[in-house]
Amino acid sequence: MTPEVAEVAKFVALQAPFSQLPEAATHYFVSHLEIVYLNKDNQSQWLKSTEPNLYLVRSGQYDLVNAKEEVITQIAEGDYFGFPSLLTGDAIQNRIEVSTPGLIYILNQTSFDYLRREYKAFEQHFVRAHANRLLSSHYQQKSDNWSEKKISELLTRKAITLGPDASIRDAAVKMSDHGVSSIMVTEQESLIGVLTDRDLRNRVLAKDVDPNIAINQVMTGKPKFIFENNRVFSALHLMLKHNIHHLPVLDENYTPLGMLTSTDLLRQQKSDPVQLIGRIYKATSVQQLRLYAQEIPALLKRFSHNIDDISVMGKLLSGLTDALTSRLIRIYQQEHGAAPCAFSFICFGSQAREEQTLHSDQDNGLLLPNNLTEAQRSYFKGMGEFVCEQLVECGIKRCPGNIMASNPECCGTLNEWSERFFKWIKSPTPQAMLNCKIFFDLRFIDGSNELYSDLCVSLERISKNELFFAAMATDINANSVPIGLFQQFKLEKSESKHKYLDLKKRGVVIINDIARLYALKAGVRRANTLERLDALTKFNLISAKDIYNLKDCWRYLTQLRLKTQLNKEGLPGNCIDPEMLTSLEKHQLKEAFYLIKQAQQACAFKFARGSL
Repeated sequence: MTPEVAEVAKFVALQAPFSQLPEAATHYFVSHLEIVYLNKDNQSQWLKSTEPNLYLVRSGQYDLVNAKEEVITQIAEGDYFGFPSLLTGDAIQNRIEVSTPGLIYILNQTSFDYLRREYKAFEQHFVRAHANRLLSSHYQQKSDNWSEKKISELLTRKAITLGPDASIRDAAVKMSDHGVSSIMVTEQESLIGVLTDRDLRNRVLAKDVDPNIAINQVMTGKPKFIFENNRVFSALHLMLKHNIHHLPVLDENYTPLGMLTSTDLLRQQKSDPVQLIGRIYKATSVQQLRLYAQEIPALLKRFSHNIDDISVMGKLLSGLTDALTSRLIRIYQQEHGAAPCAFSFICFGSQAREEQTLHSDQDNGLLLPNNLTEAQRSYFKGMGEFVCEQLVECGIKRCPGNIMASNPECCGTLNEWSERFFKWIKSPTPQAMLNCKIFFDLRFIDGSNELYSDLCVSLERISKNELFFAAMATDINANSVPIGLFQQFKLEKSESKHKYLDLKKRGVVIINDIARLYALKAGVRRANTLERLDALTKFNLISAKDIYNLKDCWRYLTQLRLKTQLNKEGLPGNCIDPEMLTSLEKHQLKEAFYLIKQAQQACAFKFARGSL
């Protein structure tokens, strides 16, 4: 071996995966590569879009550019590129542009395939690298679908604000000067109210109110709002539900950023799901609701072909269920009179997380104030039974565990609900752990938000129990991912002897459980799994890399799960036959399970071994 070749071999042997392979693999790579000094003048000669190769950077810097002429990443010493097309056989999608000239080691397809066959670790390294990219890149691409845009993308101006003591005249002048139809009322940079042009007409001019009085006398206090990182779909859902035309947008610190208006949304492309939700909120009878509910499966199938972020599907389904529930509550009150006291209709499980699928069932309950009379209990018993029964008629299945507002145990006062949670936390039996998985994912749907907030405050106080966290971590690790020895799938059998993988139980549920545990520890109130993981980036409980991996695995498994449900492949609703997948998809699925298993083990170490 010449000194030059020995020097190349020394460099290659230090790079993954060769650092973990026999010396013979390095020798093969070195003896079959081409060494090229790559610069801007010859890059088109050596980086042909029709000839896939594996490229290892020895020196220099290069930009990886996609079809939209966007720089995806920068590549430097020790980095590989070109392997996706070698693995999949697909056409080359991205290209390399030379930033700083340097040496590149080039291995052709034949030699790459030989190393894949001879050295399993070589293949796994590049499959895993490609899987990690695919687990995120497809879902991180910007979508042209307007409903998937973040709220922040629609804001065209900063928040226009005034203090509560400013006069009505001051507000009108400021709104006129800025050409806006509303103004946010803030105190110490916190939103306390909203004043709109409609308020000026109806509450000031029509009532002949003195324009010199303070705006806090005529503003809408405690207005609905939305966070900047939520989707436009969620904003429109909220505006339709509450019949509002101005929605304040806040950052994560609750600081006002701007105002989203119905006019802003009308500029966006209309979509069937939004129109259907609008019709549901305007329905005047149970019969209308049933007819609208029949449109949901076909609508979802159409909508699924036009989105990049699969988490939108869960939000859409949950939004439709929320709309049906709210409207049924209104119809019940129209028929039986207004509620005799405050109440909160709440949901649990997948609906609370906004992660429903076509096979999700009901998980809901009624939260009531303390010191109820028997007459009041009777009223809400009827409400729970009516809403749950009509949801069944609309296609939302009964909960097998009877976690529904029609069940007296799920129709309780604030003290009764708090006491139930306290018992589960104090004595974390297997059944208590199962209950916590369902009930600690909760969200407000309709009624009194204040009553629901009181419950959340109560739960925050009673959930700070280290033994409870340890029990949850132990329970999470009792659910194994379906990967056995030698990275082989561990399949289950259906009654008809079909073999399958349960993507929900063995994958998605584990991620949900991990996110819930960390969120409870950090005091994060969000119920949605991806939002919980995003919120956890601000706490030193779980690494940014683990958060990134869990989010990508959740999206990937949910994508496969939804595809199976929509295509009706004859398996149980949350399951998939791995033989229906391509070789690369199988590798991706194994990689997702591998990452979930790592997160499980980290969770057990952190919580179940007393390290906190």
